Amino acid sequence: MSEPYDHSRRQQEDGRDESRGDTEADASGESSLEEARENVFEGWPSSEDVSAYASGVSGTEPPAATVVEPAPEPFASPPEPDPVLDTALLVEEPEAKAEPDAAESEPDVPDDAAEALSEEPEPVALSDLEAVSHEHAPGELEVPPGYGVLEGVPDGSRRAVGVVVSRFNGEITSGLLSSALEELESLGVPQSAVTVMPVPGAFELPIGAMALARTRRFACIVALGCVIRGDTPHFDYVASEAASGLQLAALETGVPVSFGVLTLDRADQAEARIEKGAEAVRTALEMADLFTHLRAAAAR
Repeated sequence: MSEPYDHSRRQQEDGRDESRGDTEADASGESSLEEARENVFEGWPSSEDVSAYASGVSGTEPPAATVVEPAPEPFASPPEPDPVLDTALLVEEPEAKAEPDAAESEPDVPDDAAEALSEEPEPVALSDLEAVSHEHAPGELEVPPGYGVLEGVPDGSRRAVGVVVSRFNGEITSGLLSSALEELESLGVPQSAVTVMPVPGAFELPIGAMALARTRRFACIVALGCVIRGDTPHFDYVASEAASGLQLAALETGVPVSFGVLTLDRADQAEARIEKGAEAVRTALEMADLFTHLRAAAAR
């Protein structure tokens, strides 16, 4: 039979355990407190040093007071210059040279030269534009000797010529026609061998030239017209189609067709270019004569 449980003894043992735990806790708490105190006051002077410094026993001199320099003002004005130093650093500047009198600096110009400079240049007459024009390079073509040359000359004898001329811009085209007829006569083409066919405008020149060439009655065709640039692209279309159409008429028929169409920016440019009618006649007759020589050479 087991012994009865002794509660009093169990309580005594629990009391001893609790007292032992409290003792250990107090010891560990005191050590933790000392460690915390050492960590907090680490680097600080000890209480003995503080007491000795307060009573003067330690004999050490008090630390020098820390001097705090005032912060500079944000917008401090620069120090005023020393007048004595400034006077010593002064350098005498050389005196500025007096400007020469304008009347003395200008060279003497003769009266006649001064008048010539003051006069405005005279405008160039329209009839003299060909002499001062830079559109063409001077000189003639030179073929080296020793080569066979086949070329024609503007010979109007025994040749019939067709002239197609536009009525539009009639004042200018009338001048071109007169120039062309005078040149034909001077080159030996009688009036009976010349046929003039007016058409409404430059755009109709190609079909008129092709119609004359297809008759095979004319040795060459002279096309005369005038197109003046305006405010719209109409000028570009008409001038371009007139040039390409006349070229096409010559290529399809084999009859020389000369281009005597003026393409102007302004109407006043026509007077200096009226002789383009005579130039177109010479071009057409030269090509007709060249073709005659070519056929004769091919028949040999």
